Amino acid sequence: MHEIAATFPILSTLIFLPAVGALLIIFFARPERRELIRWSALGFSLLEFVFSLYLPLTYDTANPGLQWVERGVWIKRFGINYILGVDGITLLLVLLTTLVTIVCVLASWNDIKVKFKWFMAMLLFTETCSLGVFMSMDLFLFYIFWEAVLLPMVFIIGIWGGGRKLYSAIKFFIFTFVGSLFMLLGVLVLYFYHGAATGVYTFDSTILFQNPVIPAVQFWIFIAFFLGFAVKVPLFPLHTWLPDAHTEAPTAGSIVLAAVLLKLGTYGFLRFSLPLLPNASMRFAPLLMVISIIAIIYGALVTIAQKDMKKVVAYSSVSHMGFVMLGIFALNIDGFRGGLLQMINHGVSTGALFLLVGMIYERTHTRNIGDYKGLMKTMPVFGAFFLITVLSSMGLPSTNGFVGELFILIGAFQAYPLYAVFAVVGVLLGAVYLLWLFQRVFMGDFFYNGKHVLEDLCFREIITGAALLILIFWIGLCPKVFIKSMDASLNEVVRLVDVNSKKALAAAQPPVVAAVEPQAPASRVGR
Repeated sequence: MHEIAATFPILSTLIFLPAVGALLIIFFARPERRELIRWSALGFSLLEFVFSLYLPLTYDTANPGLQWVERGVWIKRFGINYILGVDGITLLLVLLTTLVTIVCVLASWNDIKVKFKWFMAMLLFTETCSLGVFMSMDLFLFYIFWEAVLLPMVFIIGIWGGGRKLYSAIKFFIFTFVGSLFMLLGVLVLYFYHGAATGVYTFDSTILFQNPVIPAVQFWIFIAFFLGFAVKVPLFPLHTWLPDAHTEAPTAGSIVLAAVLLKLGTYGFLRFSLPLLPNASMRFAPLLMVISIIAIIYGALVTIAQKDMKKVVAYSSVSHMGFVMLGIFALNIDGFRGGLLQMINHGVSTGALFLLVGMIYERTHTRNIGDYKGLMKTMPVFGAFFLITVLSSMGLPSTNGFVGELFILIGAFQAYPLYAVFAVVGVLLGAVYLLWLFQRVFMGDFFYNGKHVLEDLCFREIITGAALLILIFWIGLCPKVFIKSMDASLNEVVRLVDVNSKKALAAAQPPVVAAVEPQAPASRVGR
């Protein structure tokens, strides 16, 4: 695996540019100058996206190792370093984050009424912390960004959320913070074990990948990592914070939560749990696949019962992220492809659904499904956007969702054929709740239980939604472009799981002392 060092600190620039924009808005933009704040936030998010395009344009798809690597000593005494890198696992997640931030800024153009500059600053801080998580290769630095991303999201929910915003923000914080503490404990065990075994105390994951922990210790570290990552996914039964956070968050908060923050947990499993803890990952894989199946079917059934459009999309995330986990813990290349691709697909499709629900809520101030009927007749552009997004979310061929689910089902079938059958049931249930939602809200004679005049999408809203719709068809029709960018790095994960599991088993075996036959005294040799 060949590591390519950066000639220019492009990754640090990508991480901290949004934070610089946030600080400039906070200190130099007066609250009443909303236009300046809007265009400043949009300008920084667009600039960030343009800079991020440098990565796919110069990325070497044949190299499975980290590229644009930046290394520096942070706290030498404790082996803490500033290490950034991007590979095929990270590349698409970085691009998704920079694109979604633009969508969130545009979605908040008129939606946020109070403390507008602080809201835009929180969005940009969220982008900085999320990119820091994806690019950090030192586990301590990873943990710092992992925890930091909680703060702007808690403020977004707690200040600009709905009626139960404080309850939802506190619940979100407690769940994710407690899970993160367990993850930190696992990181420290890994750090001290490696130091005791090799004499090198380091949080550098590229070094830790080469020196796996014995299976008995892996077991406990995996549980600690699981509690941190599974809460973020969120995986059943640790998902209960998600519907409240999604429902009470403003539109942009729901988009960034679904499109970016939920991916941090699945990314953690794929990036760190599998290569560092391969034996424990294989040991827990059947259980986690069962839990994933439960999440898929349970999430779908609960979604069918919802009467609030935003709750429909929120609970569907539990089901869709269950598919991602199913692919990852199939522990084969097809499952990894499907899991990573479905992370991107979920971010695009579910982010688009939250965006569209926010657009109709901004007009009517109700999300109750029973308050609408026949919207296709009065809002045809909005209806077309919603239909395309629904079809992509349910995995219609030629859309992004189909490709991701297909790879996941293939990977699951190779590992445990019966689990793939149950996953298909989840796909069918997804079609039920999504098509039923569309039929109730958009079909039939127009009816809206209110006095608002429902205008169709404006130019800004069309541009915002179109960016995500283009990705829906691009991934669906040309998946090879995206799969090619991730394949070398995913194959490296497969290799590390295989090699490190054997190394760990060998290290756990007691040394074999060869038996030596006693030799006869010299005087007796040859008698």
